[in-house]
Amino acid sequence: MRNLVLLGGGYGNMRIIHRLLPNQLPDDVMITLIDRNPYHCLKTEYYALAAGTISDHHIRVSFPDHPKLKIEYGTISSVDLEGKKVLFHDREPISYDDTVIGLGCEDKYHNVPGAPEHTYSIQTIDQSRSTYQALNNLNAEATVAIVGAGLSGVELASELRESRKDLNIILFDRGELILSSFPKRLSKYVQSWFEEHGVKIINCANITKVEEGIVYNHDDPIHADAIVWTAGIQPNQVVRDLDVEKDPQGRVVLTPHHNLPGDEHVYVVGDCASLPHAPSAQLAEAQAEQIVQVLELRWKGEPLPETMPKFKLKGVLGSLGKKAGFGLVAERPLIGRVPRLLKSGLLWMYKHHNG
Repeated sequence: MRNLVLLGGGYGNMRIIHRLLPNQLPDDVMITLIDRNPYHCLKTEYYALAAGTISDHHIRVSFPDHPKLKIEYGTISSVDLEGKKVLFHDREPISYDDTVIGLGCEDKYHNVPGAPEHTYSIQTIDQSRSTYQALNNLNAEATVAIVGAGLSGVELASELRESRKDLNIILFDRGELILSSFPKRLSKYVQSWFEEHGVKIINCANITKVEEGIVYNHDDPIHADAIVWTAGIQPNQVVRDLDVEKDPQGRVVLTPHHNLPGDEHVYVVGDCASLPHAPSAQLAEAQAEQIVQVLELRWKGEPLPETMPKFKLKGVLGSLGKKAGFGLVAERPLIGRVPRLLKSGLLWMYKHHNG
């Protein structure tokens, strides 16, 4: 019996499971899913958990129940590529015939002194819970600094504004205009939404140091009762420790079939993979679809196509609280209530399908 071992229960590996089960998995293949948590977490919604506008229960989806799916729990320490084993801090190794590494990402602190020690995070469900506790326990009129105004920072700041109207919120953005990679009309809309809702945006920011309760912007100290870091990501430590070729962002370089060059039994999906798009749940799922196609051909002993189709991504949707949002769908900018409704609908469909 071959063992397909999936490292991490994120969006990519969940899509692989749902494509192979119940009917597409060969009789001589078993799936082993390894994760620290006994459920799939909706990482795209961690910002709302941290802000306190949804409960923990809303972002958990049970793993599928199937006799050919074995779920193992543990904290992975490394992957032995030569021995074809997954090693753990807290249990015996697990051997694989094929493996898909989907361990996600961690915060990247860009060597800013004090940032790892003195900031909160929303990269994992545990970190998001801790951030919620810290933000929820703040006194009235306390100041929250959010470092990084990408999609996560923007959604956290807007959701926190709805959750705690009494707080002073400062959002630090490196660009001259928030979400500068988006069309200008969309960026201006988001910037004006924050201005209307009393969120202070500091553009052209450069965080040089963080201390307990202090953010240094261009070396100028700014007081904050809580500091949340959303200013960049990097692959999981297990992937960073792998002795394989990586791109400048530390993501693993892969063949067109999503496996390691020279090792057709090791695939990488999602945030840890070097792909021609910014990491996202949508991208991880699109990549997972192709990995399933490759696995099925290899299991049958059939030849692979020389190249795989380009990913067809539908766009980006972001929320500004519960009633407004923004997005870029088919290169068309959307602002206001429609993109927020679209995002809520997609989330409901995802939970309904996977749950």
